[in-house]
Amino acid sequence: MYETMRGVVLHTLKYSDKNSIVHIFTDMKGRMSFLLPQGATRGARMRNAMFMPLSIVEFEARITPGRDICTLRDARSLYALTTVYGDPVKNAVATFVSELLTRSILESERNDALFRYLQTSITLLDRMSEGVANFHICFLYNFGVFLGIQPDTGSYEEGRWFDMENGVFTRECPPHHNVLNPEEAKTIVMLSRMNFSNLQVFRFSRDERSRVLDLALTYYRLHNSMIGAMRSPEVLKQLFD
Repeated sequence: MYETMRGVVLHTLKYSDKNSIVHIFTDMKGRMSFLLPQGATRGARMRNAMFMPLSIVEFEARITPGRDICTLRDARSLYALTTVYGDPVKNAVATFVSELLTRSILESERNDALFRYLQTSITLLDRMSEGVANFHICFLYNFGVFLGIQPDTGSYEEGRWFDMENGVFTRECPPHHNVLNPEEAKTIVMLSRMNFSNLQVFRFSRDERSRVLDLALTYYRLHNSMIGAMRSPEVLKQLFD
């Protein structure tokens, strides 16, 4: 039996000459994998375009117990991303977000709050005309809430160190190397004040933005070993002044 679902496309991987596998974070069952037929026809090309990373789609899915890869049909776009793929800067940001989500969302469980966050943030990126250079940093920080790794900014006081292993601020330097000194620790508090409506207020040089991104990713990797080395951050570092 087929079920109607909505989903955010995470990643598409070629499986054979005739099929690809598309990974989608769905509103009903979390992350799922589907077989996506390939071809050279106009219909196949249109279907492939619909399943670009971060596309928001609605479709019918047939769930077969015991099978990891499901089938889908009658897919349609729920929101046409008009600038994300045409704008090279937004496209680089979208590539980063897609890579991050693909590596970090592994559970096949329903998560309404996370689905709403992804849907809202992606549509905001598409509409955004200011602050795009900071979007990936804001997204990365706030995504930590859904992974259960958001830093405890309530423990912050001027002059405190940030313990990256435990996500808290401390009066004394922790007895390990995964720590930010009091000056860099201020960055964490600054990020907590960033949201998608005030991105243009935060001004960074290219080096400062690269450093913030490196710190955030280091923190993520300490708490999620699946993230590992990513290619897309290096592209982002070259884009923004």
